[in-house]
Amino acid sequence: MKKNLNIAKNVKIWFGISLVLITISLGSLLIQGLNFGIDFIGGTIISIELHTPFENADARAIVDKFDPSADVTYAGDAQTEAVITTKKSFTTEERQALFSGFQEKYNLANTDLISVDTVNPSIGAEASTNAVKAVLVAVVLMLLYITFRFELISGITAIMALVHDLIVVVGVYSVFQIQVNSPFIAAILTILGYSIMDTVVVFDRIRENRPKFGKYAYGELLDASVTQTMRRSIFTSVATFVAITSLYIFGVPAIQNFALPLMVGVVIGTYSSIFNAGALWYVIKTYQHKKSMKITGTKV
Repeated sequence: MKKNLNIAKNVKIWFGISLVLITISLGSLLIQGLNFGIDFIGGTIISIELHTPFENADARAIVDKFDPSADVTYAGDAQTEAVITTKKSFTTEERQALFSGFQEKYNLANTDLISVDTVNPSIGAEASTNAVKAVLVAVVLMLLYITFRFELISGITAIMALVHDLIVVVGVYSVFQIQVNSPFIAAILTILGYSIMDTVVVFDRIRENRPKFGKYAYGELLDASVTQTMRRSIFTSVATFVAITSLYIFGVPAIQNFALPLMVGVVIGTYSSIFNAGALWYVIKTYQHKKSMKITGTKV
């Protein structure tokens, strides 16, 4: 007979690991905050057709004269379009001077300046508000779904695990000062869905196994259920992680900005689904049982 993992016995270890990750994440957020991109704080996006594939270093030599922190990426099927994204609101003179630098380097016509777009901070504030609303709505709907399918305690512990995932993923962005733009929000919502899927699998197995164990044998029930679902969770996560990593390695910058938080989220979400959600459920159920025993005067 296959030996079950000691999940319930080692809850302090799993919670300790999560506490360290959350402390680092919150500490970084308080000290250095997030590196918000142009989608949130405004700026300028300039697109220039160069008619030839270009070296990023050559483009940077021109752009750095105006903003060393600006991002330079490529676009178009032939990768001949340079896209300069800066948090600064360039004046008309600065835009023209920047374009003139590319004109001299690549012998361009005036029509090769494809577009100059200005993103206002007000648009960024609206994006931030909508992002928070989207996450809150998703969390509430997940709580209702899990409560309806299982029980309120399962819903609460699942949401606590999701909050853990969100804090750690956002913390990674803060620690490494990775730029936060619109793709990050889409990635966060994707992570929430992926993480809750793994958690539902664990709770579903707990419900199936309940008749096989004593009414209050929460520890044995948790250990057996997690052991039975762990292989499936790990294999699924590894396959997903490999696919997303391929997108990150071979994808264009826009794809990479979406893939990076997904990579972090898959790892953290898998961990919390296996070691946190069920462990929280076990701790709460055990506490409730002990409390009821004290109230009735029965020995625990």
